[in-house]
Amino acid sequence: MGLLSVLRLLVVFWSDLWSRALGSSCVRRGYHLWIAAVVIFGPLLQYYVNPRTIFANHRNFFNIKFVQSAWGWTCLFVGGFILPVAYCASGSILLTLRHLSRLAVGAAIWFLSGQLFILIENVTGSCYQPVPDGLLLLGHLQDKSSCVREGHRWHGYDVSGHAFMLTYCCLTLSEEMAVFHRYLTARGAEAGVPMRLIFLLNTTLLALWNFMLFCTVIYFHEYSHKIVGAALGTLCWHLTYRYWYRSHWSPGRPGHGLFLKFPEKQKPN
Repeated sequence: MGLLSVLRLLVVFWSDLWSRALGSSCVRRGYHLWIAAVVIFGPLLQYYVNPRTIFANHRNFFNIKFVQSAWGWTCLFVGGFILPVAYCASGSILLTLRHLSRLAVGAAIWFLSGQLFILIENVTGSCYQPVPDGLLLLGHLQDKSSCVREGHRWHGYDVSGHAFMLTYCCLTLSEEMAVFHRYLTARGAEAGVPMRLIFLLNTTLLALWNFMLFCTVIYFHEYSHKIVGAALGTLCWHLTYRYWYRSHWSPGRPGHGLFLKFPEKQKPN
């Protein structure tokens, strides 16, 4: 057996394994509990980990290149997955675009949440000047931008945007990728290696987001800031995937209307 055949078998094996796992509603419900446990109990590990590790530096490579552009990477990978799956399953360009429009909704959530968090920090904060005995309140500087521009410090309620976005991206990836199991079932497990590789790239990104969320809750932000950020990310996911996408005037749930031309195989008596 040649090297290419071995690689192909590995791709098929791992893609089948992960598609079955993510296609299970029980596994996805358990995954939600996992995300909650990481955010709630993960910060306790800060007393047991090395504070000098590279991941404790907010300027580390993964934080700069990936986390700060989390939605951009998620949009790129998920879009590259939805496009071939939706079109190959339905043959409809309009239906494919409708499913891709969920990414536009996610982009709107990313933008509006960032603006909301900035507003919260401005409304709840005050400007301070560092002095030898501590901090001196500066009442004449009423917003963060002017405070920082003057070289001072702004202290407000800083909702963790990283916890918010990583939570939302993790839940979005797991939900969108669950369709692949239905795709394989509808086509009798027939899917080319390129399609399976795209799916595995998305599972790799999901693993990376889980790891970076773990690092975020351990090393960065105050406890309540992380809890609120992750809770808002979960809330946005529920409002879209669990409620809005189930209505007729929405982009639709992942997989909705894609497998109508593939009748389910009759089970043997």
